[in-house]
Amino acid sequence: MAGQALLHLMHLVSPALPVGAYAYSQGLEYAIDSGWLKEQDELEDWMLSLMQRSLATLDLPLLHRFFAAWQSNNIDEINRLNDYLRACRETRELLLEDEQLGVALNRLLQSLEVAQADINLYRATPSFTCQFALAGVHWNIAIEDLAEGFVWSWLENQVAAATKIVPLGQTQAQKILVALLPHIPAVCKGASDVPDERLGQSLPGVALASSLHERQYSRLFRS
Repeated sequence: MAGQALLHLMHLVSPALPVGAYAYSQGLEYAIDSGWLKEQDELEDWMLSLMQRSLATLDLPLLHRFFAAWQSNNIDEINRLNDYLRACRETRELLLEDEQLGVALNRLLQSLEVAQADINLYRATPSFTCQFALAGVHWNIAIEDLAEGFVWSWLENQVAAATKIVPLGQTQAQKILVALLPHIPAVCKGASDVPDERLGQSLPGVALASSLHERQYSRLFRS
């Protein structure tokens, strides 16, 4: 991968992208504050499990499907996939996060004059994955690279959230990133081949942490 596509991917996964991803922990804040996760290796296991059992079975396969639908400009399929992904968000907070990130990225793509970002195309609030795929198609980023960038961006945000919640130094944070980086290609591999009947896995612990976070008395993050 080289040239403009690489630069656009770097732009898309940058923490500076104005979508507000830094404001969400996806239940990680509750899991840490409740004492579920205390050590560095426990944080690594939590994040790796999410990568392997959530991103690899839902977000990434749907990213592939969204990508193909955008390439053929199949708006009906885009809306069907968007409805499906929204239905898979197991808590109010997780759905709200997806909606707010999706709207923020949609707004950015509109400002960059991406024609297919027209909000009137969608019958429900577009998900972040939907808009991420649209950006990849618009900027000619290969789906394999786009998928790895998607996971990297998610992982970096999770580690950043953990750094703010626990007394985790920058060196320890980098150790977690380096330990989990080798898993990204394997997580992304085969995402396009996941059949419809195997899409999504329920992670009860994550859903519980997210739902309890909604009523958490003191918190830094919105999920």
